[in-house]
Amino acid sequence: MTEREYRLIQTRRSFLAQGAGGIGTMALADLLRGAEGIPNPLAPKKPHFAGKAKNVIFMFMEGGPSQMDLFDPKPALQKWHGQPLPPSMTKGLQLAFIKPTAAVLASPRKFQPHGQSGMEFSDYIPHTASCADDICQVRSMYTEAFNHHPGQLLLMTGSVQFGRPTMGAWVTYGLGSESKNLPGFVVLSSGVGTSGGASNFMSGFMPSHYQGTLFRNSGDPILYLSNPEGISKETQRAGLDAVRDLNQHHMERTGDMEIASRIASYELAFRMQMAAPELTDFSKESQETLDLYGVGKEPTHQFATNCLLARRMVERGVRFVLMMHASWDDHTNLNRKLKRNCDISDRPTAALIKDLKRRGLLEDTLIVWGGEFGRTPMVEIRNTKEEDNGGRDHHPMAYTMWVAGGGMKGGTVVGKTDELGLSIVEDKVHVHDLQATIMHCLGFDHERLTFRHTGRDYRLTDLGGNVVKKMLA
Repeated sequence: MTEREYRLIQTRRSFLAQGAGGIGTMALADLLRGAEGIPNPLAPKKPHFAGKAKNVIFMFMEGGPSQMDLFDPKPALQKWHGQPLPPSMTKGLQLAFIKPTAAVLASPRKFQPHGQSGMEFSDYIPHTASCADDICQVRSMYTEAFNHHPGQLLLMTGSVQFGRPTMGAWVTYGLGSESKNLPGFVVLSSGVGTSGGASNFMSGFMPSHYQGTLFRNSGDPILYLSNPEGISKETQRAGLDAVRDLNQHHMERTGDMEIASRIASYELAFRMQMAAPELTDFSKESQETLDLYGVGKEPTHQFATNCLLARRMVERGVRFVLMMHASWDDHTNLNRKLKRNCDISDRPTAALIKDLKRRGLLEDTLIVWGGEFGRTPMVEIRNTKEEDNGGRDHHPMAYTMWVAGGGMKGGTVVGKTDELGLSIVEDKVHVHDLQATIMHCLGFDHERLTFRHTGRDYRLTDLGGNVVKKMLA
């Protein structure tokens, strides 16, 4: 019995149980007999069609990395460096903190073509650049949200409103999970913490078993995963059995699927006590692999650990891994702060692509890299006491994200911005288009993957979205 079928029978079951006494009890027992008591909410499911991707690793770079200092070279900015742009060029421009009359900041970064594709990358990310032929750069991303939390909500849930399921929840709802001992949707964090926080990985109005589980990269992967001193595995199992029986009785009486989520969570936590320590034990990884990622070295160690964990998770059937690294919100001291984040993330990011590829996992694993928006070509100055203190404001109208593996076309640049990076001049790709394309790679028609709530069917791309065929292999 599927979860949807279970939900559909609840009204009838309530009538039978409350209005027909023992008939309801017998009917319920019969319905549940073939499902071993509880339907598995994360059982693997088939998509609408055969997708090329089975798993997603979403490398969310919170804060908005500067596209014109990393991916989208704009040498024409040199002409305007230190000067404001004419009003005719900035008409209608909406910015978070600076005015359109702010002076232009030309990028000091050096760009070079890489790989057979000749894709250009900044000198700040040489390791990522070495994967050029596996990467699809989308230089024409845009969104309506120009502040962080609304932008993150729109990217992750398809709406700036609270309470919607996030992308990881949609994927595990649609595909279930191939891992019996780990959550289907796992969250790894590094840096200073995202402004969106848990709203980036919640299940919204879906049952809570679809929300992301936050893992730590040191100590117990999850707080309180280990048993208290003096509590044996047998004692814990007996306690869980008693709690399960009580919860199951309550669920059978009420039909509340949140109780099923609770039961499933307890059982999963029990299994994770064996699986999670093995997951985070890198002793069987070769030294070459550890060095490739930068594990045990600074400043890469924390981010490298998360990248290696992400690879190990998809190997073990975890469906969606959200890696959140904050913050790229460089309103000031851009050159120093951007270099710091690139030094942290560049080597491990490239290692993840290469490691997945050599293990034959990249073709099944979709990697998504990027933030909630980009940065302006104009300068923002907040601290006048420091040298080289210029930064960039939020820029949602034209920015870059990239994808790799999982059915995406490597060695490809999609879209084009104008010579100053202010607006898109070719192949605009909205956040909803990216979401639709990700779902397509997983085997879903994004318009048909729906969840009924408050009397209507919702979807991740509720407000629109089209599959970007130029991104597809």
